[in-house]
Amino acid sequence: MKTTLELPDPLFRKAKATAAQRGQSLKEFVTEALRDKLVLDTGRAYASEPEWMKGFGKLKRLHKETVRVQSVVDQEFEVIEPEDRR
Repeated sequence: MKTTLELPDPLFRKAKATAAQRGQSLKEFVTEALRDKLVLDTGRAYASEPEWMKGFGKLKRLHKETVRVQSVVDQEFEVIEPEDRR
């Protein structure tokens, strides 16, 4: 089936780049991501959550804070230091 999706430009670029790094087409990557998300939504942790969050951060009152902290960690790991660019 064919469909049209409107994605934010940064998300599209990141998805396309990730697919290319994995040797996949964008179609294969999106299909896999949707399949994984649908499986995960059956009661397990969200796809954006790392493995360690399956055992931690389950308290509802802390969930937003845990996600915020993970977001900061993810952003920091996306930064490439000049000395690491060699």
